[in-house]
Amino acid sequence: MIRDSLRLRLLAAAAVAIFAALVLAGTGMSWFFERHIEQREADALIRDGKLIAGGLRVDAAGRPVADAQPGDDRYGEAGSGLYWQLTTSKGSAHSDSLWDQNLPLQPGSDREDWRARHLPGPFGKSLLMVERRILPEQAAEPVLVQLATDDGPLHAARREFNRETALSLGLLWLFLLIAAYVQVTLGLRPLTTVRRQIATLRGNPAARLPGGHPREIAPLAEAINALAQAREADLGRARKRAGDLAHSLKTPLAALAALAAQNRRAREAGAVEAADGQDRALAAMRAALETELARSRAAAARDAGHSLAADIETQIENIIAVIERTELGERLIFDVHMPDELHVPVASEDLTELLGALIENAARHARVRVRVRGGMAEEESQLWIEDDGPGLGRESSEAVMARGSRLDEAGPGHGLGLAIVSDLMQATDGTIALGRSELGGLEVRLAWLVERSPAAPRKSAFLRWMTRHR
Repeated sequence: MIRDSLRLRLLAAAAVAIFAALVLAGTGMSWFFERHIEQREADALIRDGKLIAGGLRVDAAGRPVADAQPGDDRYGEAGSGLYWQLTTSKGSAHSDSLWDQNLPLQPGSDREDWRARHLPGPFGKSLLMVERRILPEQAAEPVLVQLATDDGPLHAARREFNRETALSLGLLWLFLLIAAYVQVTLGLRPLTTVRRQIATLRGNPAARLPGGHPREIAPLAEAINALAQAREADLGRARKRAGDLAHSLKTPLAALAALAAQNRRAREAGAVEAADGQDRALAAMRAALETELARSRAAAARDAGHSLAADIETQIENIIAVIERTELGERLIFDVHMPDELHVPVASEDLTELLGALIENAARHARVRVRVRGGMAEEESQLWIEDDGPGLGRESSEAVMARGSRLDEAGPGHGLGLAIVSDLMQATDGTIALGRSELGGLEVRLAWLVERSPAAPRKSAFLRWMTRHR
């Protein structure tokens, strides 16, 4: 899972790096704390040792005598954990706290400066001891001055410090992880912006990623724009080839029309069977040419762009204006409703071709009314074209969609070749469904899954009203 997420990779790396840094910091702080408290205890022992050294003398037998002793009462309590001892080759003297015990003599005790070290001591305890050899006046040999304290409290203080430090560093680790999450989120936010912009670019080949990206993302945005420019050029060439194909088919279609006229004359002359056979061959040729043209047109329409509600409504009004001028449309009432948030992933010219075929078919079979409406359902854009004509039964609708050929093959009227409509819907990842309208006739439902993008400027309600009633 971490391999599939850049965010998790960065957070995992930050967690490990912060944890390692805090462990090193905790170890260093523990070492410095232990050194600090040991040095503080050693300094306290050295101060007491200097006080003893100030009153140090040797008696006639050569044994050391301490005329001045520290004022700490623990030196007088047996096993209190605070001791002093004076040693020469003739004998020794020690604090009452040592009772019948002695401080150990270790190699290296002949130093003439204070030295601190840890070693096992009396009463089964470990000691922190400072020692130094001092030569009193009129003494034949130096006296070894030793002072010691139990280091158990030192270790206890260190453990307490380590426990509190570990808790503090753990809380700091969590806080830094939260800070790292915020940092990673803010750092990756430009990529989220690029993703949204790419969604817009995917629906409109003429769109480009805007500038203003961070320096690290700018090369990626430039590469995406270059790819989009190449795709737009390829799409333009495909559309041009589709147009050229349509133009080149005009002559063969004219020839087919001339052959059809010859068929009529042959039928009038009595050669009905031959004329019917020729008509079937011509119809098959025309169907093949129209199918290939529809496929070429639909292939060029893939990812051709977006149409917004105002544009869709304008296209529908233009189609209706043309139909109303015909004898077929004079008697009909057209009802159009497009919500402002509607947008479909189909270019304007392709949507005009698609809606024109469907609205013309509805007008051909409607009695009084044709309704065109749109809507958004979560992330789906929908268009409905309905009429109040005879409609199609359920079995007829299923048969038409199963064959995917012509509506007029499944029932009377509704002559609409589905080649262009179905190919355009398939090319734009849309779906088409036939059903019974609330008006009583046929309902054609078109639907596309779309990803919402920032709304583009739309016409005001007043301008849309003027467009509808001009």
